[in-house]
Amino acid sequence: MKKLKLAAAIATLAMLTGCASIVGDKDQTVNISSSPSQANVVITDERSAHVHTATTPTTVQLKKADGSYFGGKTYTVEISKDGYASRTMMINSTPNGWYIGGNLLFGGLIGWLIVDPLTGAMYNLSPDSLNISLGDNVVANDDGDSAITLVLMEDVPESLHSDMRYVGQL
Repeated sequence: MKKLKLAAAIATLAMLTGCASIVGDKDQTVNISSSPSQANVVITDERSAHVHTATTPTTVQLKKADGSYFGGKTYTVEISKDGYASRTMMINSTPNGWYIGGNLLFGGLIGWLIVDPLTGAMYNLSPDSLNISLGDNVVANDDGDSAITLVLMEDVPESLHSDMRYVGQL
């Protein structure tokens, strides 16, 4: 009789949890690097709330859910460095395999419809690693916009000719 009660208690506890909540976490580590390094990183969430500021390379813990029912997080990562073009990347939440498959096998409807959607453990953030190239150095004019200055070949000093590269014909 005691073994039957113990088995019933374990089965009840298993039905009150979700697989993703058991296996997953509410937060996820995201690695951010850039080329060149020491670029400024600003992360905001879907509500435009400031989440994190750093310089690359950096590692940040981000929440997977916003606390609402089926509320996955979305982040905007802006990376900038003086003299380089800025880049913006998105980090999105998607349901993970433990939520989809694990609840089919073990968690049941309670895990699938209540526990995992409320805890946020049902999500993975993607991508979980950003390596962003800021591209070539650009020239900025007085108001901060990118600019290209064209000059005639005859106006370029002879000492700079060896540094020039052929781009192509018009």
